[in-house]
Amino acid sequence: MKYFLSLILIFISLIGFAQETEDGQRLSAVVINAQSDEPLESVHVVNLNQVFGTITNEKGEFSITAAVNDTLYFSFLGFKSQKIRVTNDMFKFENTEIALTELAYALEEVIVRPYQLTGYLEIDVKNLPINNAYQYSISGLGVSYEGGNKNPSAVTKVLGAILNPADLLRNLFGKKPAQMRKLRQMREDDDIRNLLASKFDRETLTEFLQLEKVDIQDILNNCNYSKSFITTANDLQILDAISSCYEEYKVLNRKK
Repeated sequence: MKYFLSLILIFISLIGFAQETEDGQRLSAVVINAQSDEPLESVHVVNLNQVFGTITNEKGEFSITAAVNDTLYFSFLGFKSQKIRVTNDMFKFENTEIALTELAYALEEVIVRPYQLTGYLEIDVKNLPINNAYQYSISGLGVSYEGGNKNPSAVTKVLGAILNPADLLRNLFGKKPAQMRKLRQMREDDDIRNLLASKFDRETLTEFLQLEKVDIQDILNNCNYSKSFITTANDLQILDAISSCYEEYKVLNRKK
Protein backbone atom coordinates (compact mmCIF):
# COMPACT_ATOMS: atom_id res chain seq x y z
CA MET A 1 0.00 0.00 0.00
CA LYS A 2 2.83 2.39 0.90
CA TYR A 3 4.54 1.51 -2.37
CA PHE A 4 1.34 2.31 -4.26
CA LEU A 5 0.94 5.68 -2.48
CA SER A 6 4.56 6.53 -3.24
CA LEU A 7 4.00 5.88 -6.93
CA ILE A 8 0.93 8.14 -6.89
CA LEU A 9 2.87 10.97 -5.20
CA ILE A 10 5.71 10.65 -7.70
CA PHE A 11 3.24 10.67 -10.58
CA ILE A 12 1.49 13.80 -9.26
CA SER A 13 4.86 15.52 -8.80
CA LEU A 14 5.89 14.71 -12.36
CA ILE A 15 2.61 16.09 -13.70
CA GLY A 16 3.04 19.29 -11.70
CA PHE A 17 6.64 19.68 -12.87
CA ALA A 18 5.66 19.10 -16.49
CA GLN A 19 2.84 21.62 -16.20
CA GLU A 20 5.16 24.21 -14.64
CA THR A 21 7.79 23.62 -17.32
CA GLU A 22 5.22 23.99 -20.11
CA ASP A 23 3.49 27.09 -18.78
CA GLY A 24 6.62 28.64 -17.31
CA GLN A 25 7.57 29.88 -13.87
CA ARG A 26 8.32 33.22 -12.27
CA LEU A 27 11.60 34.72 -13.40
CA SER A 28 13.10 37.60 -11.41
CA ALA A 29 15.97 39.78 -12.57
CA VAL A 30 17.34 43.35 -12.49
CA VAL A 31 17.77 45.79 -15.38
CA ILE A 32 20.73 48.17 -15.14
CA ASN A 33 22.42 50.91 -17.16
CA ALA A 34 25.39 49.32 -18.93
CA GLN A 35 27.43 52.54 -18.58
CA SER A 36 26.78 53.41 -14.93
CA ASP A 37 25.55 50.09 -13.45
CA GLU A 38 22.63 52.05 -11.98
CA PRO A 39 19.22 50.31 -11.88
CA LEU A 40 16.70 51.43 -14.49
CA GLU A 41 13.12 52.11 -13.42
CA SER A 42 10.05 51.74 -15.67
CA VAL A 43 11.76 49.56 -18.28
CA HIS A 44 9.16 47.63 -20.28
CA VAL A 45 9.74 43.87 -20.23
CA VAL A 46 7.58 41.67 -22.45
CA ASN A 47 7.58 37.95 -23.11
CA LEU A 48 7.35 37.68 -26.90
CA ASN A 49 6.34 34.01 -26.75
CA GLN A 50 3.58 34.17 -24.14
CA VAL A 51 2.51 37.74 -24.95
CA PHE A 52 2.37 39.62 -21.68
CA GLY A 53 4.56 42.17 -20.01
CA THR A 54 5.60 44.08 -16.91
CA ILE A 55 7.79 47.03 -15.92
CA THR A 56 10.76 47.37 -13.58
CA ASN A 57 10.39 49.02 -10.16
CA GLU A 58 12.55 51.79 -8.69
CA LYS A 59 15.32 49.24 -8.01
CA GLY A 60 15.28 47.98 -11.59
CA GLU A 61 13.70 44.70 -10.47
CA PHE A 62 11.00 42.81 -12.34
CA SER A 63 9.26 39.46 -12.16
CA ILE A 64 7.61 37.78 -15.13
CA THR A 65 6.30 34.34 -16.05
CA ALA A 66 8.60 32.63 -18.54
CA ALA A 67 9.82 29.24 -19.71
CA VAL A 68 13.23 28.15 -20.90
CA ASN A 69 13.89 29.39 -24.48
CA ASP A 70 11.25 32.13 -24.23
CA THR A 71 12.43 35.50 -25.55
CA LEU A 72 12.19 38.57 -23.32
CA TYR A 73 12.14 41.97 -24.99
CA PHE A 74 13.42 45.02 -23.09
CA SER A 75 12.50 48.53 -24.17
CA PHE A 76 13.29 51.90 -22.55
CA LEU A 77 13.34 55.44 -23.93
CA GLY A 78 16.88 56.55 -24.76
CA PHE A 79 18.28 53.01 -24.61
CA LYS A 80 18.82 50.35 -27.24
CA SER A 81 16.10 47.70 -27.13
CA GLN A 82 17.36 44.22 -26.36
CA LYS A 83 16.16 40.63 -26.65
CA ILE A 84 17.26 37.98 -24.14
CA ARG A 85 16.70 34.23 -24.46
CA VAL A 86 15.62 32.67 -21.14
CA THR A 87 17.98 29.95 -19.85
CA ASN A 88 17.92 27.52 -16.92
CA ASP A 89 20.64 29.51 -15.17
CA MET A 90 18.36 32.55 -15.00
CA PHE A 91 15.98 30.55 -12.81
CA LYS A 92 18.74 29.04 -10.67
CA PHE A 93 20.52 32.28 -9.80
CA GLU A 94 18.66 35.22 -8.31
CA ASN A 95 19.18 38.86 -9.30
CA THR A 96 20.39 38.16 -12.82
CA GLU A 97 21.43 41.53 -14.28
CA ILE A 98 20.28 42.66 -17.73
CA ALA A 99 22.30 45.62 -19.02
CA LEU A 100 20.85 48.14 -21.50
CA THR A 101 23.06 50.45 -23.55
CA GLU A 102 22.30 54.13 -24.00
CA LEU A 103 21.62 55.34 -27.52
CA ALA A 104 23.84 58.01 -29.04
CA TYR A 105 21.76 60.46 -31.06
CA ALA A 106 23.33 62.62 -33.74
CA LEU A 107 21.39 65.88 -33.83
CA GLU A 108 20.83 67.23 -37.30
CA GLU A 109 20.14 70.79 -38.33
CA VAL A 110 16.44 71.53 -38.62
CA ILE A 111 15.23 74.39 -40.79
CA VAL A 112 11.88 75.85 -39.74
CA ARG A 113 9.95 77.36 -42.62
CA PRO A 114 7.04 79.50 -41.35
CA TYR A 115 3.93 79.87 -43.41
CA GLN A 116 3.90 83.17 -45.28
CA LEU A 117 0.59 84.65 -44.19
CA THR A 118 -0.88 87.54 -46.16
CA GLY A 119 -3.38 88.66 -43.56
CA TYR A 120 -6.29 87.81 -45.84
CA LEU A 121 -8.17 84.87 -44.32
CA GLU A 122 -9.59 83.62 -47.61
CA ILE A 123 -6.11 83.42 -49.19
CA ASP A 124 -4.27 82.07 -46.10
CA VAL A 125 -6.79 79.24 -45.60
CA LYS A 126 -6.21 78.03 -49.16
CA ASN A 127 -2.43 77.92 -48.60
CA LEU A 128 -2.52 75.85 -45.40
CA PRO A 129 -1.82 72.08 -45.76
CA ILE A 130 -4.96 69.97 -45.64
CA ASN A 131 -5.32 66.30 -44.75
CA ASN A 132 -7.32 64.87 -47.64
CA ALA A 133 -8.00 61.54 -45.97
CA TYR A 134 -11.77 61.17 -45.62
CA GLN A 135 -13.56 58.74 -43.33
CA TYR A 136 -16.43 56.62 -44.64
CA SER A 137 -18.75 54.61 -42.42
CA ILE A 138 -20.49 51.47 -43.63
CA SER A 139 -23.72 50.17 -42.17
CA GLY A 140 -23.07 47.19 -39.93
CA LEU A 141 -19.47 48.11 -39.17
CA GLY A 142 -18.53 49.82 -35.92
CA VAL A 143 -15.38 51.45 -37.32
CA SER A 144 -15.06 53.88 -40.20
CA TYR A 145 -12.44 53.62 -42.93
CA GLU A 146 -10.18 56.19 -44.49
CA GLY A 147 -10.79 56.34 -48.20
CA GLY A 148 -7.78 58.42 -49.26
CA ASN A 149 -8.10 61.49 -51.48
CA LYS A 150 -11.58 62.76 -52.20
CA ASN A 151 -12.63 61.62 -55.65
CA PRO A 152 -15.66 59.88 -57.20
CA SER A 153 -14.11 56.42 -56.72
CA ALA A 154 -13.14 56.87 -53.05
CA VAL A 155 -16.16 55.00 -51.69
CA THR A 156 -15.71 52.29 -54.31
CA LYS A 157 -12.12 51.80 -53.15
CA VAL A 158 -13.23 51.36 -49.55
CA LEU A 159 -15.96 48.86 -50.46
CA GLY A 160 -13.60 47.00 -52.76
CA ALA A 161 -10.92 46.71 -50.10
CA ILE A 162 -13.38 45.28 -47.58
CA LEU A 163 -15.61 43.09 -49.71
CA ASN A 164 -12.95 41.57 -51.96
CA PRO A 165 -10.58 38.91 -50.56
CA ALA A 166 -7.69 40.63 -48.76
CA ASP A 167 -4.93 38.54 -50.29
CA LEU A 168 -2.16 40.28 -48.42
CA LEU A 169 -3.82 39.79 -45.05
CA ARG A 170 -4.65 36.18 -45.81
CA ASN A 171 -1.10 35.45 -46.93
CA LEU A 172 0.40 37.08 -43.85
CA PHE A 173 -1.99 35.80 -41.19
CA GLY A 174 -3.91 32.93 -42.74
CA LYS A 175 -0.76 30.82 -42.63
CA LYS A 176 0.24 32.20 -39.23
CA PRO A 177 -2.61 31.61 -36.77
CA ALA A 178 -0.20 32.13 -33.86
CA GLN A 179 0.30 35.71 -35.02
CA MET A 180 -3.44 36.35 -34.95
CA ARG A 181 -3.62 34.99 -31.40
CA LYS A 182 -0.83 37.38 -30.49
CA LEU A 183 -2.79 40.32 -31.88
CA ARG A 184 -5.70 39.57 -29.56
CA GLN A 185 -3.46 38.92 -26.57
CA MET A 186 -1.50 42.12 -27.15
CA ARG A 187 -4.72 44.14 -27.13
CA GLU A 188 -5.78 42.56 -23.82
CA ASP A 189 -2.53 43.13 -21.88
CA ASP A 190 -2.42 46.58 -20.24
CA ASP A 191 1.37 46.67 -19.93
CA ILE A 192 1.82 45.90 -23.61
CA ARG A 193 -0.82 48.46 -24.59
CA ASN A 194 0.90 51.12 -22.48
CA LEU A 195 4.23 50.25 -24.10
CA LEU A 196 2.82 50.45 -27.63
CA ALA A 197 1.05 53.73 -26.86
CA SER A 198 4.45 55.31 -26.21
CA LYS A 199 6.06 53.91 -29.36
CA PHE A 200 6.07 55.31 -32.89
CA ASP A 201 8.87 53.25 -34.50
CA ARG A 202 6.99 49.93 -35.15
CA GLU A 203 9.98 48.12 -33.64
CA THR A 204 8.03 46.34 -30.91
CA LEU A 205 5.26 45.36 -33.34
CA THR A 206 7.75 43.79 -35.74
CA GLU A 207 9.22 41.75 -32.89
CA PHE A 208 5.83 40.51 -31.70
CA LEU A 209 4.35 39.74 -35.11
CA GLN A 210 7.57 38.66 -36.85
CA LEU A 211 6.83 41.03 -39.72
CA GLU A 212 8.92 43.64 -41.47
CA LYS A 213 7.99 47.32 -41.22
CA VAL A 214 7.18 47.31 -44.92
CA ASP A 215 4.68 44.47 -44.33
CA ILE A 216 2.90 46.52 -41.67
CA GLN A 217 2.70 49.47 -44.04
CA ASP A 218 1.39 47.24 -46.84
CA ILE A 219 -1.34 45.89 -44.54
CA LEU A 220 -2.50 49.40 -43.66
CA ASN A 221 -2.36 50.52 -47.29
CA ASN A 222 -4.40 47.47 -48.24
CA CYS A 223 -6.98 48.45 -45.61
CA ASN A 224 -7.18 51.97 -47.06
CA TYR A 225 -5.66 53.84 -44.14
CA SER A 226 -4.24 57.20 -45.12
CA LYS A 227 -0.56 58.00 -45.42
CA SER A 228 -0.89 60.59 -42.65
CA PHE A 229 -2.34 57.97 -40.27
CA ILE A 230 0.35 55.40 -41.14
CA THR A 231 3.17 57.87 -40.52
CA THR A 232 1.83 59.64 -37.41
CA ALA A 233 -0.08 56.96 -35.44
CA ASN A 234 1.53 55.35 -32.42
CA ASP A 235 2.13 51.60 -32.33
CA LEU A 236 -1.02 50.95 -30.28
CA GLN A 237 -3.18 52.68 -32.89
CA ILE A 238 -1.43 50.67 -35.61
CA LEU A 239 -2.08 47.46 -33.67
CA ASP A 240 -5.77 48.28 -33.30
CA ALA A 241 -6.02 49.23 -36.98
CA ILE A 242 -4.48 45.93 -38.16
CA SER A 243 -6.57 43.87 -35.77
CA SER A 244 -9.86 45.64 -36.56
CA CYS A 245 -9.29 45.45 -40.30
CA TYR A 246 -8.58 41.74 -40.20
CA GLU A 247 -11.47 40.89 -37.87
CA GLU A 248 -13.93 42.78 -40.07
CA TYR A 249 -12.55 41.12 -43.18
CA LYS A 250 -13.13 37.71 -41.61
CA VAL A 251 -16.72 38.54 -40.66
CA LEU A 252 -17.60 39.86 -44.11
CA ASN A 253 -15.78 37.05 -45.88
CA ARG A 254 -17.67 34.47 -43.82
CA LYS A 255 -21.03 35.88 -45.00
CA LYS A 256 -20.23 35.38 -48.68
